[in-house]
Order: sequence, then C-alpha cells, then structure tokens
Amino acid sequence: MVATLRVDAPRYSRPGKRARGRVPSYWLGRSSALPVIASRPGWVRVRLPRRPNGSTAWLRRQDVTLTRTPYRIVVDLYSRHLLLYKRGRLVMYAPAGVGAPNDPTPTGRFFVAFRQAPPRPPGGYGPFILVTSAHSRRITNWQRSGDAVIGVHGPLGRDRDIGIRGARISHGCIRLHIRSLLRLRNVPAGTPVDVIR
Repeated sequence: MVATLRVDAPRYSRPGKRARGRVPSYWLGRSSALPVIASRPGWVRVRLPRRPNGSTAWLRRQDVTLTRTPYRIVVDLYSRHLLLYKRGRLVMYAPAGVGAPNDPTPTGRFFVAFRQAPPRPPGGYGPFILVTSAHSRRITNWQRSGDAVIGVHGPLGRDRDIGIRGARISHGCIRLHIRSLLRLRNVPAGTPVDVIR
C-alpha cells in the first residue's frame, strides 16, 4: 500500500495525539508517495524520506490517496545483487555495484521516492535514476547538494566493473548494468526497497 499526500499533512507520533510538525506533499520537487507500514481506522503509518533513516509518521487517512504497488526491491549487500519481486515472485536477480567499504550503502527499510532523468551530460547514469529514501551515513553533502541520497542508476564507469558477481565500487548508490536498470522502469514511487547484509 502506498499513501500519496494530497496536502502538506500534520504529522503525528501516534493516532489522536498532538501533531508534531508536517509532512510535505512534495519532496525534492516530486509528490510524496510513501509506503504504508501500519494502519488503524482513519489513520496510516508511513515511512518518510527524511533523515534519520527509518523515520516514520502517522497521517490522517483523509490527507492521503491510497494505491498499491506490485513491486518490492531487495538489495543484498553480501551477494552484491539487486532482487526485484513482482506480486511476491522473483522476476530479476541482477549483479550490482554497491557501496565501497569507506562509503557503504546503508542497510534498512527504504522506498523508491521518485524517478528522475539523469544529469546532463548523462555520463553513465543510464536513462533514469530511481531516487530512494535512503541517506548515506558517511556522506552528508554530496557534490554540494546539501544531502547524500542513495539512488539506483547505471554503472557510471566501466560496465565491466560491476561484472557478473557485483562489486563494492560506489559511494553508497546502487549501480546496475543498463539492461538491468531498464527492467526497473515500471517500478513506481512508494515501492519498498530493503537493503540487507
């Protein structure tokens, strides 16, 4: 289940308690589509794309539109592979470039925040980047952006650096062969992304 915010919504630590700030209806210029991890009558608990990793909030049901995603992504850091599930069935097992020891990919439960076009010139990112809700634990200001959000994108360097077994070569992002990245083109915002060891 995915909750897309209709408005900047009051944020609650528990249903019925006093609101503690707001959850913006847009994050980095895109609609906030947040995975639902619990519900109660009139309420949904969602994951947030903000620091610290793992942040959640309760929202009023009236402030969101609920949809479903058939997909789930798992990034296995031990095997250095990305797994794509559709309706619970494994549909892709692809080698991935994951974070190097000095800049590891953070583990935890995240989600696809949005898809964006690559920077110009593309420089190996591929046709798009899946921006996730994960934030690097080691880098706080990637290329003066004010943050360091983890993305899923093309190989950047030589495709053979990822190889057939995956590699520990990135600054925390997930790098895929272009043919593997293209298989993620229909994965919508709000899709869960679990990064495991």
